[in-house]
Amino acid sequence: MPTLLRTLLPESRLATIATLSGAALLPWICVLAEALPATTEAHNWSTAWIGLDALIAAGLLGTGALLRRADPRAAPVAAATAALLLADAWFDILTAAPGLDRTIALTMAGCAELPLATLCALPALRATAPPTHPEAPPETHLAPHQPAQLSAPARR
Repeated sequence: MPTLLRTLLPESRLATIATLSGAALLPWICVLAEALPATTEAHNWSTAWIGLDALIAAGLLGTGALLRRADPRAAPVAAATAALLLADAWFDILTAAPGLDRTIALTMAGCAELPLATLCALPALRATAPPTHPEAPPETHLAPHQPAQLSAPARR
């Protein structure tokens, strides 16, 4: 990961963004519980969307907590959360009615879900990036072991 990117978005900043975003989703879940219709052509429509947002909130909160502790488990939690955010944006857009609903879905995707998915992908990418400075060149590791030459003690 380039040094500039680590300077601009250190783990502490990513942790803050993830934690605050997860916390902000909690009241949104309550809004969804009240605003989503109880029935549509799909069974348990509101439960499905509330459950998805609850999973995203848990993922963002978990990512933030694990990043703050520099826990290596942050990478897979962040990657899973990024995937959930992408799925949320996808289904929001595809299931929105044309007009204002679709505009809101596109705005949420562009301003919240996709940027957060990108931020969540960073710890996973950092964890899987190859080292930039290996400890020793590969040929050093492959060189055969040479036993030390012992010289006979000098005679007087």
